[in-house]
Amino acid sequence: MLRNACTKAERVLWHHLRRSQLEGVKFRRQQPVEDYITDFLSFKPRIVVELDGGQHAEAREHDAQRDQCLRRNGFTVLRFWNNDIFNNMEGVLEVIREQCLKHPPPPPDPLPRGEGE
Repeated sequence: MLRNACTKAERVLWHHLRRSQLEGVKFRRQQPVEDYITDFLSFKPRIVVELDGGQHAEAREHDAQRDQCLRRNGFTVLRFWNNDIFNNMEGVLEVIREQCLKHPPPPPDPLPRGEGE
C-alpha cells in the first residue's frame, strides 16, 4: 500500500531528484517492488534510494530484509539518514550521481529506418 504522506526529508530529496535529473536518470517515488514500497526508484539504472529516520532494532531487521529483496531484484540500494538530507544534500546527491555514472541508462532505441531522417 502506498503511503499518503511523505516525510519532510523525502519531500526535500524528491525536489532535488526531480529537478536535477541526475545524469539523465529518472527517479520515481513510492514504487512497489514485491511486498515493499521504495522511497525513490530508478528502473534504468536499477537504483533504489531509501531514507532512514530514528530507528530501533526491529526497523533495522526489516530494512535488511527489504534491501535483500531489492538486491535480489537487481537494484543497488543507497541508504541515507534524514539528517544527511538536511545537513549534507550536496554529498547525498554526489553519492547518487556517482552510482548513476557507474551504471548509466542505456541509450534510446534507434528510430526505425526511414524515421527521423
